[in-house]
Amino acid sequence: MRNALGLMLASVVAAVVIAAGGWFYYSSRADQAAPKTIAARAADPLPAQAKLAAKDDVATTAAIAAKPAAAPAPAPAPAPMPVQQKSTCANPNALGVSRVVEIDTTGGPGFGFDHFKQFDFLTDKEVVLTFDDGPWPVNTPAVLKALADECTKGLFFSVGKHATYHPEILRQVLAQGHTVGAHTWSHVNLNGKKMTEQMAKDEVEKGFSAVRFALGTNPAPFFRFPQLQHNPAIVSYFGTRNVAMFSTDIDSFDFRKGATPEKIIETVMTRLDKLGKGIILMHDFQKHTGEAMPALLARLKAGGYKIVQMKAKTTFQTLPEYDEALLKDLKVPTSSSRPIGSVVQTVSQ
Repeated sequence: MRNALGLMLASVVAAVVIAAGGWFYYSSRADQAAPKTIAARAADPLPAQAKLAAKDDVATTAAIAAKPAAAPAPAPAPAPMPVQQKSTCANPNALGVSRVVEIDTTGGPGFGFDHFKQFDFLTDKEVVLTFDDGPWPVNTPAVLKALADECTKGLFFSVGKHATYHPEILRQVLAQGHTVGAHTWSHVNLNGKKMTEQMAKDEVEKGFSAVRFALGTNPAPFFRFPQLQHNPAIVSYFGTRNVAMFSTDIDSFDFRKGATPEKIIETVMTRLDKLGKGIILMHDFQKHTGEAMPALLARLKAGGYKIVQMKAKTTFQTLPEYDEALLKDLKVPTSSSRPIGSVVQTVSQ
């Protein structure tokens, strides 16, 4: 009986032990699986982190890509004038143009140390070539050819009357890239004893209107007084008209009796070698000047001199009353006073 009871008790204990062991086994397996489940849940934020990383990558990539895209945005700086000229110049050893300066003529600045001391803009070995009194047949074309052969530029002060005589020559001056200003209507001395302020003003304004008429466009607001006679009233007037006035540093004296190409060259180079730089005054009206130009340019080049071209920031606006008076004096037939822009318009190009 006792043995039977013990056997029964042992069976119950064994059953309990087996059940507990089974429970522990499955519980531990469940616990082992739990990290996988938790890991899977813990892995849920990973896509978010991946998104952040991807966002950072895109931002960085975009920043890198933006640099090449932004590079074209600023327009590339235009090639310096000498480079442009050399690339199109048939003469590989041409004198060319070392630099181009743009002049703001507001208030009527003056240039050329013979009369104006304020603006010393040229550096050592720099010169400006200027020509007065044209345009004139044979002589002006001779100057233009010499300049073209050396791919260089000058500043021309045209007499109004001469411009109306030979507008085709003055247009050639402009077409070749030179700067064109004015030199009065009839090359009269504006400081003459019988010259009134109104007469001087008329000479100036009519001269500009004539140059505009010949060119078919507005000239530069650049002016040189005939005989370098600076009328004080007109100097003040130019301040209100925003016209730059030109004197000189080096006078070629090519207008003097007995001038020859050789004398012109020696006069210019002797003075220039002493000063080292300057605005040179010549006359495309004079025959000997055109003849001297090839050799003079060769001397400048051999001496290491460089040409500076002067251009204006704006053009000169002529006064309508002088434009009309000029057309009347020239007996130019007109059928309408309307501006060309209201008559002819480009609708397709």
